Amino acid sequence: MIFQRALRRELVSTAGAVFTTLFTITITIMLIRILGQAAGGKVASQDVVALIGFAALNYLPIILILTSFISVLLVVTRSYHDSEMVVWFASGLSLSRWIRPVLAFGLPIVLLTGALSFVATPWANRQSAEFRERFERREDIAKVSPGKFQESAASNRIFFVEAVSGEANRVRNIFVNTFLPGQASVVVASEGTIETDQRGDKFLVMERGRRYDATDDASEFRIMEFKRYGVLVARQSENAVGDKSARSLPTMELLRNPTTFNRGELLWRTALPLMCLLLMLLAIPLGFVNPRAGRSGNLLVALLVFVMYSNLVSVLQATVVQGRLSLAVGWWPIHLLAGLLVVGLFLLRLNVNSRYHPSVLWRAVRYGRARRERAQ
Repeated sequence: MIFQRALRRELVSTAGAVFTTLFTITITIMLIRILGQAAGGKVASQDVVALIGFAALNYLPIILILTSFISVLLVVTRSYHDSEMVVWFASGLSLSRWIRPVLAFGLPIVLLTGALSFVATPWANRQSAEFRERFERREDIAKVSPGKFQESAASNRIFFVEAVSGEANRVRNIFVNTFLPGQASVVVASEGTIETDQRGDKFLVMERGRRYDATDDASEFRIMEFKRYGVLVARQSENAVGDKSARSLPTMELLRNPTTFNRGELLWRTALPLMCLLLMLLAIPLGFVNPRAGRSGNLLVALLVFVMYSNLVSVLQATVVQGRLSLAVGWWPIHLLAGLLVVGLFLLRLNVNSRYHPSVLWRAVRYGRARRERAQ
């Protein structure tokens, strides 16, 4: 019990340090990327903090998987490097006795990874898409914002209004320049307002103004005066926000609509908590290190194992999306292979550390011979 409590405390403290490091690196990269998008006018500056939060939720399952894997690996490696494992094996205890405290530490992380993968990450993707699309839609409405020229998303229309008059939704001194194939038109009006029709389309309705139409070669020119004239600003379809891709759909929606893309996304969401559990168990036998050697080699091997594991899962996901493999067949082979690797490494380490292993017997013979020589 003392060993298990001490091991859990060390795992928790190591995991805290590893998580802080990985999370800080991720947030820094996301901050730089999103600030660049805000500076380029792709997202609203007031949405930067929210978008960083959604991006953090999106990457959090991977961060938790790496945190649990590296934490267990570092703790086991330190025990070997400080010769604590020598005392452990000399006491007649097996490496398999590490499984229980590691699972006690890691199962909450596995459950949290599953909750993030199946619930929080799709929600974060939907919210991020809504914020970005809302900004694009707001940009269309901002074409009638006072005091600035604004080009339409289709680059065929320029809006300008001088100021807001009286009511907040009324503007005055409006200028609209529209470019059509072979024709250009300019509309000026003294006042206007934004109205929504029954279908939800938004119009800039101008009052008491003129419209000037001219062809590209200036062969025709026309002037019209109007009391009331409407210009389409945003269609109802543009008001529908949200990402409809598989990565943003709720898990129940993926199950109800089993397309190839949805099945591939379901495979990825299922893989994340399984990866977290298997990599933690793999870290126990993988943490072996010669006390006289350095500890950096294990970290490089761990990084290679994680990259290979995640890439193989991505390959299976792509295979399912392409329809070359069913979800029932594609979700389990790589995890079975990882499980067999865990069992194989455990058997190897248990065999090496067994009191009947030739290397252990040879060390015992040499130790007894040395004691006899000292006694003589």
